[in-house]
Amino acid sequence: MLSVETHEAAPWPDALDWEDRAAAAAAAALALTPFASLADAAPLVEVAVRLTDDAEVHALNRNFRGKDKPTNVLSFPQVQADLLETMANSDDGEILLGDIVLARETCVREAGEKGVSVEDHATHLIVHGMLHLVGYDHMDDVSAAAMEALEVKALASLGIANPYDHQD
Repeated sequence: MLSVETHEAAPWPDALDWEDRAAAAAAAALALTPFASLADAAPLVEVAVRLTDDAEVHALNRNFRGKDKPTNVLSFPQVQADLLETMANSDDGEILLGDIVLARETCVREAGEKGVSVEDHATHLIVHGMLHLVGYDHMDDVSAAAMEALEVKALASLGIANPYDHQD
């Protein structure tokens, strides 16, 4: 069973229930992958979503990725992608899939630049982060296009417009 725990480490816009939003985004993304069965697996499959500020994300980005700047979202997978297929049969009782961390100021700024709500942009970033947790990446044009297509489909299932229609 998929469990998404959300922790608001810094104040975020409180227009909605971030726990519900994060859970829906993670589930929508997972459902489109070959690992969809993890959502109903016997072990508890956990994802942590941390809503924080640019300062914390900047430090994480510097310490773990060697990039000395904030970014909108970071993902920290806890299971190697090549082991995900065997996880549905785990008898350990729970699987920590990984962590997704969002930076408030960057998210708010980007939402404004794109002309979308903070909630919708954050949802997109959670979908994006969830796909990273199950092995997707965007290191080349082919993998980026595949990942974007999944993001668009997951967001559409949540009633959110294609975020890539707004790019120049």
